[in-house]
Order: sequence, then structure tokens, then C-alpha cells
Amino acid sequence: MDILLVDGYNIIGAWPDLQKLKKNNLSEARDLLIEKMAEYQAYTGFRVMIVFDAHMVKGIEKKQKNYRVEVIFTRENETADERIEKLAKSLSNIKTQVHVATSDFTEQWAIFGQGALRKSARELLNEMNTIEKRIKHRVKKIEEDRPSSKISFPDDVMEKLEKWRRGNL
Repeated sequence: MDILLVDGYNIIGAWPDLQKLKKNNLSEARDLLIEKMAEYQAYTGFRVMIVFDAHMVKGIEKKQKNYRVEVIFTRENETADERIEKLAKSLSNIKTQVHVATSDFTEQWAIFGQGALRKSARELLNEMNTIEKRIKHRVKKIEEDRPSSKISFPDDVMEKLEKWRRGNL
């Protein structure tokens, strides 16, 4: 099993679309990241967990599931990095490969020590763009292969029917 741990605010700060959205509405940027990671999860089959620092959302630790993505808001005095390191250590085993998406260089080295693989924000963005293109291509192919529900008529018959419909016959 593959698990992707995502440093939520780090990715939001690194992806241009989310960065712009964050300036006006942080909540919408979080929601869009969760949606994109749900697409990632559905396409790759990875278990995806997004970790957000508590300093942006005050209160006690909170876990929720949006789509099939696990969203974790850390405890008030716990950073996302600390939680990700704990998760990488506890989830890593012989049957599980943990990947961590962050561009925080210090965090990347720390998770290497836990046996996890790193994925920079740019690598994840490129992978996400590729996945979205493949999904669009697949949807387009399905639509093209779907049988037409219309009865096809020669152009001259269509013209006569259109004139008749408009009352010009």
C-alpha cells in the first residue's frame, strides 16, 4: 500500500493557483487542495492524508474525511511537520511505502530518516497536472465512444425538417 502525506499549507503556498486563492480565501484554497488530492487518490489508489497546522485554525486537534481523503488539523502547539514525522514513522512498515509531499527542505531530510520518500510541491503539481490531463482524455474518449442518441439524416432532409419546424415550408 502507498500512502501520501501532504503538508497542506506548504503545498498551498507553493502551487500558483492555490497561492492566489489563499490571498482572498484560505478556506477555499484548502477545499480546492482537498478536491485535487481526492482526484489524485481516486486515480492512483494511494491513501492520502493532508495535514494542516493548527495555527491557521485555532482549537483542538481535528480529523475528518472529505471524499476519501483524510484531513488532519494538528493540535494547537503541534506543527504539521511534527505530525507528518509521527505519521511517517507509525505508518511505515514492510507492506507500506510512505511518500511525503512538502518543499520544506528540513522536513524532507527528517522524513528520509523515517524511511519515507519525498515529493516536492513542484513534483506533486506536475504529477497532478498529468493526472488531470489523463482524466480529461479518458472522459473525452468515453464520450466519443458512446453511441449517438440522435438519428442521423442527410443534410437536405435536415434542411426540410428545420424549415417545417419553423413554419417556412
